[in-house]
Amino acid sequence: MVIQGAQVVGRVAALLRLVGRKPEGTSLAGLVRESGLTRPTVHRLLTSLAAEGFLEHDSSSGKWVLGPEIFLLGSVAAARFPMEDIARPSLRRLATETGESAFFSIRRGNETVCVLREEGSFPVRSFVLHEGVRFPLGVASAGTAILAFLPAEEQEALLAEWTVHAGDFAAGHPADVVRKNLEQTRLAGYSVNPGLILEGSWGMGAAVFDPQGRPAWALSLTGIEPRFRSERQEYLGKLLLEEAHRMTARLQGTS
Repeated sequence: MVIQGAQVVGRVAALLRLVGRKPEGTSLAGLVRESGLTRPTVHRLLTSLAAEGFLEHDSSSGKWVLGPEIFLLGSVAAARFPMEDIARPSLRRLATETGESAFFSIRRGNETVCVLREEGSFPVRSFVLHEGVRFPLGVASAGTAILAFLPAEEQEALLAEWTVHAGDFAAGHPADVVRKNLEQTRLAGYSVNPGLILEGSWGMGAAVFDPQGRPAWALSLTGIEPRFRSERQEYLGKLLLEEAHRMTARLQGTS
């Protein structure tokens, strides 16, 4: 019974994460496909979560979206993790000074999760990144920035099983390309994602370090390729590093 109970909890958590990845919600068919569970099992769990207010079914689109109980729990949890107060000023400065959309992501196990966004002023934007989206470490600019500054043995553990770790992103992120990106990130201090997730959509990121000196978060900028060419990357990288250093100093109590 203990194993069955733990299995149910794992399935519920997986479904909540899948629904939370897309603000517009996810269809039942999509959740069945992405979770690997049977349709009856997914429907039963979704219905139970909706009865408790954790999910809602949008009758107009037919998609499942996060419910009010998630918002209430998140509001309570936010008091323990006051990262928005620390990150938001940096995001606003980055968006204002560059015109690009700025993002703040956290490390969660072997993934990064985007939790905050500040829109830039440029009318043409990249929509690869948004609140709730998750990427494996080493994928996207935030995950590359974090992985590059983890201890070598942790990096190698993921790279040794790269295809499994990266999943659907492995095809666009070959291990040799990832290794090169990690090396360049360590040299420059910031990462560059040259449209590896979506052609023409570029990103740059810089790691933010916790009081123990480990990369736990990342700031990033995303936009279309013409605005991320080499002549502008140094400027964007400098701004990212300045804000990342500012946040790190505050978190470590040195500013």
